[in-house]
Amino acid sequence: QFEQEVEVPQTAEKTPPPPPPPAPIPISQLKIVNNTVETEGVKIISETSEKEAIPISKSIPVTETEEPDVLFRIVESPPEFPGNVFKYLSENIHYPQSAIEYGIQGKVICEFTVNKDGSIVDVTVIRGVDQSLDKEALRVINSMPKWIPGKQRGKAVRVKFTLPVNFKLMM
Repeated sequence: QFEQEVEVPQTAEKTPPPPPPPAPIPISQLKIVNNTVETEGVKIISETSEKEAIPISKSIPVTETEEPDVLFRIVESPPEFPGNVFKYLSENIHYPQSAIEYGIQGKVICEFTVNKDGSIVDVTVIRGVDQSLDKEALRVINSMPKWIPGKQRGKAVRVKFTLPVNFKLMM
């Protein structure tokens, strides 16, 4: 005897997702007939004559070539100075007399590349303090012995390296 009213929410019809794009046709399923290529209802007419036609091979041999000389910033094993780099810097830096006279001090940020053989190249100052301190930082970095090169996947690679050179007057 009791009737109960139930509200039924409206739902929108869901449309099915579009079909996936057709998969590329493997070379083994292509047929070349009189300078045309036919595959499942599609016909591609070649512009070349039979003498110019390039033969299609089922497998193309891949030859391993040496990678181009890539410059890394982050590697699995970074380059290392043979010894203590800060000790080397402190023993080899000659504080410029003009900087001493004027009380100039600060941190010179240098960037350079450590090559596959450990040699240092392309030394630049990316943040300088004073021309005399910047020149001295460049001189001492350029005079460094070879480093142990950085490695990526077990192979020595070229790595961009940043090194701060701190100039501080002791009073």
